Amino acid sequence: MGCGSRRGQLPADVSRRIDAMQEAKSHELAAATGLTAGDLVDAEAEDPEGDVAPLNRYMPTPRAAAVAILGLLAFGVVIGAATSPPAQSAGVTSVLLESSPAAPEASAPEEEETSTPEAATPEVPAAAPAVPSPIETFEEPEAEEPTPAPTGPPPLPPEWEPPPVKHVFVIVLGDHGYEESFGPASTAPYLAKSLPAQGELLRNYYAVTQGDLANEIALISGQGPTVETTLNCPNYSDITPGAVSLEEEQVEGNGCVYPAETQTLPGQLAAQALSWKAYVEGIGTGPEHATSCRHPVLGGPDASQAPLPGDAYETWRNPFVYFHSLLDGVECSEGDVDFSQLTPDLKKAEATPAVSYIVPNACHDGSELPCEPGQPAGLAAVEPFLKTVVPEIKASPAYKEGGLIAITSAQAPQVGPTADPSSCCATPEYPNLPVVPAPATTTTETTTAIGGVKPTGGGGKVGLLLISPFVKKGSVNKAGYYNHFSLLASIEALFDLQPIGYAANPAMTVFDETIYNAPSETSGSATAKRALLGLMHSVG
Repeated sequence: MGCGSRRGQLPADVSRRIDAMQEAKSHELAAATGLTAGDLVDAEAEDPEGDVAPLNRYMPTPRAAAVAILGLLAFGVVIGAATSPPAQSAGVTSVLLESSPAAPEASAPEEEETSTPEAATPEVPAAAPAVPSPIETFEEPEAEEPTPAPTGPPPLPPEWEPPPVKHVFVIVLGDHGYEESFGPASTAPYLAKSLPAQGELLRNYYAVTQGDLANEIALISGQGPTVETTLNCPNYSDITPGAVSLEEEQVEGNGCVYPAETQTLPGQLAAQALSWKAYVEGIGTGPEHATSCRHPVLGGPDASQAPLPGDAYETWRNPFVYFHSLLDGVECSEGDVDFSQLTPDLKKAEATPAVSYIVPNACHDGSELPCEPGQPAGLAAVEPFLKTVVPEIKASPAYKEGGLIAITSAQAPQVGPTADPSSCCATPEYPNLPVVPAPATTTTETTTAIGGVKPTGGGGKVGLLLISPFVKKGSVNKAGYYNHFSLLASIEALFDLQPIGYAANPAMTVFDETIYNAPSETSGSATAKRALLGLMHSVG
């Protein structure tokens, strides 16, 4: 048998593929000439000797013929290798690779060479160049590169934004610790049970210093105490020297009335065209018949340090009259008004201030001593006041369009068996106060390990109750630690104001979605999502 002759029959699968390829080529030629495949077969049969060249013997151009011959030689090598006895004995599986016709080149087509039926068949080269293995020469079409997967951690969601609160109502009571106001043994069931069922109770909320006035000033300005303000300012005088520290914007010196450059929450609101008012009970009952911004003569003693018969107003319960920035213009006379103005202002939302500061007089703030003989004392005196004012606020149009009620005490008792001077939340060492060593014993449940609570340096644990459509009814926040500076910073955040004084301390805790915890339509917690994605950032 000659060299290159096939031994034995082709495998059935190879034979079928070859027949199919030949039939496909016949169909392609028939489509090009307009004849059927049967016509081509008949034409070939009519000329078995090859005298008349049928269409299925159409000769291609020399270049195409050369390419075809090289391809056939390569194909023969593959078939011979696949069907040889060594290959079959080795269990080699034959594979035929088919590729789509190459796309035409983008350049201008070359002029076609015409041929006639009489054209001679081009000679096959005597020696064809060596054909490399098809496995080596076959090139698969380049696959499109997949879009690279994003590298790095996923983007964090947008920062949490405060709820759309439009009206804040702050009610500040007298000297009451948390257990006295909200504990199970409280003598004020409306404050301790009924109202918490309507809102959220912040259990770990603290006053920031000793003295009612000092805490109230901190709540509206972020200023630390002076010796005089811790004593409720018996002498109504300016703070001297009154220099303002650049780092913390604290007024340094002693006295009660802060210089005009001291920033306040009312001043911030006014600068943004937002309104404020202080509704102070009893402001118009004094002998001088003042109807607003009632205060002693600057430089003299304060005769309203204690309630008088028929006049339960106390100046130190009204922190707005201790700032020259409010006293020297019309701000105090227009914004610091009698409590009786609250009812007409609540009739319309546009007449209700953005921030309302509500101050009960000595007969209703829960003082341990009665304001007059025969009047109730302690938290029992608070109940009628709250039962009137809270439902009135909740029924107002302003509350319904986005209201928030905050109820707390100025400080915890600082004398007696329940005295509590504890503090929390990065409470600073105030520059105007002497350093006081911590007491050897304390009756409070404080610890320096949780929430930054210290046994001294503050005004004690007082608690804060929030009532709003944006908080969950009947909820209790036990994890967070807050104080009066926190409340100021949180009110500023609601109205997109920059925190001032100690409220600007980066370590100060501000209300977030853990406080504004009312159920929403969106599932999941933004805080949990940010924490999870933040963890992915840290490990990514």
